[in-house]
Amino acid sequence: MNRRTLLQIGGTGLIGGLSLPRLLHLQARAASPMPAKAQACIFLFLEGGPSHIDMFDLKPDAAKEIRGPYSPKPTSIPGTQICEHLPKIAKLAHKYTILRSHSHNDNGHNTGYHYVMTGYKADFPDGNSKAPNNHHFPSLGSIITRELGSKSPVPPYVNMPHLMWAGGPGFYGSEYAPFVIDADPSQPDFEVRDLKAADGIDAKRQERRRKLLAETDGTAGRGRPETMAAYYRKAHDLVASAAARKAFDISQEKPALREKYGHTSLGQCALLARRLVEGGCRFVGVDHSGWDHHFTIFPSLEKDMLPHVDRAFSALIEDLDERGMLDSTLVVLMGEMGRTPRVNNDAGRDHWSMAQSVVFAGGGVKPGQVLGATDKMAAYPTTEPVSVPDLVHTVLGQMGIDTSKVYYTPQGRPVPIVDGGKTIKDLV
Repeated sequence: MNRRTLLQIGGTGLIGGLSLPRLLHLQARAASPMPAKAQACIFLFLEGGPSHIDMFDLKPDAAKEIRGPYSPKPTSIPGTQICEHLPKIAKLAHKYTILRSHSHNDNGHNTGYHYVMTGYKADFPDGNSKAPNNHHFPSLGSIITRELGSKSPVPPYVNMPHLMWAGGPGFYGSEYAPFVIDADPSQPDFEVRDLKAADGIDAKRQERRRKLLAETDGTAGRGRPETMAAYYRKAHDLVASAAARKAFDISQEKPALREKYGHTSLGQCALLARRLVEGGCRFVGVDHSGWDHHFTIFPSLEKDMLPHVDRAFSALIEDLDERGMLDSTLVVLMGEMGRTPRVNNDAGRDHWSMAQSVVFAGGGVKPGQVLGATDKMAAYPTTEPVSVPDLVHTVLGQMGIDTSKVYYTPQGRPVPIVDGGKTIKDLV
């Protein structure tokens, strides 16, 4: 029997229920990598569009209106240079890899954010102010939560210091939504409000409520009642767990380590992310805004943005490494786009998604590399471009997730976990 006949018969479902889609799924699954190199992922999202040409892909031989005022600085890897205002990150180049050829064609903030976090193009125009804006397609964190589940009382998926714009669960439903820390851990009065019981609710009363909820499980029907029941169960487990409260308590860290990360939103979020991963969290998404520099980009980068990311990222990598966690924790540093090669008339750089640098560390990533390259203006890749689906495919693959898997929406529409893509060559 030739392959065509076999596929025709398989398409009818006659061979033990083996339909054509099922056969293709099994073929893809057999070819996909399964061992998990990473147990968790910390996703540092520089929202607004970090300037790749001023950070990780400098062009010192270009004209002044392109190269900007910053000089390249040698790193711990001979021949690799990055911005002079990232000295701490430069010293750790042997522990991470820079990808310079990430490229896509969505120049919008909200739509680009959606694309990067879900792997699917947005079905709305840029400017959508609703968060989360991924009402249909699930985010990376939600996919990882659904596929891997919880491994401790700590929520498997966390967003901070607020909900990520495209961090929602999409059609997966609220069960796979992130736990959102809607507060800045760098502030003196920081606390995670949802980790303590309401005033007047003692332990005995909490236990009575838990038992009542358990007795009603399965009687509420599907839809909103079932969703709310799931929320109540999660909330109770979180409040009742000493381990979860400990993971969120950043005040337990030594002052010297907090200082090393930097007393900034990004620094303290990165430190708290490490605590959460240590406690069993699968995916921590940190949204760090302020990178949309259409005006006077260089003073802002030099005084605020670059020092913050320099301390936070370097401290996180060293901290994870010293604790023996780097090999099992994938760290990704990126935004939704890069910035224009040419400085505009307002001394800023505008949106530019055709070239962007992404930094990867830990979680099975081969360190000490620079992958891909761009032209003399850092405008377009001169090597094979790495797409958004490639990036999503690689992150999920490192987590041991079957990227050929397909889920169905409530309307019966098949939606693959990844819309194409392949593992980034030489990265892992």
